[in-house]
Amino acid sequence: MGDIVKLAAVAVMGALCALTVRKQAPELAMVVGLATGVLLLWAAMSALTALREFLDSLIALSGLSPAVLSPLVKTIGIAIITHIASEICRDAGEGGIAAFAETAGGALALCVALPLMRAVLSMVTGLV
Repeated sequence: MGDIVKLAAVAVMGALCALTVRKQAPELAMVVGLATGVLLLWAAMSALTALREFLDSLIALSGLSPAVLSPLVKTIGIAIITHIASEICRDAGEGGIAAFAETAGGALALCVALPLMRAVLSMVTGLV
C-alpha cells in the first residue's frame, strides 16, 4: 500500500512540474512528463518481477506449456505499451497518430495471440 502512495506522489509532482513549465516551454513539459513516466515504470519493475515469478509457478503447477501463457503475457505487454504510446501522442496533440498507434497495437496483439487461438481451435476440433 505504501508503494502506491509513493508512486502517486511522484506522478502528482511530475504533473504539477509539467503544468508549471507548460506555459513557458511546452516541449520541456513533454520531457518532464516522459521522465516522470519512465521513473514510475522503473519503480514498478519490482512488481513485474513478482508477477513473472507467479506466472512461472502457475505454469509449473498447472502443467500447461509455457507456449500457452506466453502469448497472453506478450499481449498484455503490447496493450500496456500501446496505451502509453497513444496517451503520449494525445498529450502532444496528435490524436490521429494516437489512433493509428492503437490500431497497430491491436493488430500486433492479434498476431501474437494467433498461436494461442490455433491451440484452442485444435483442442475444440479434437473434441468433435
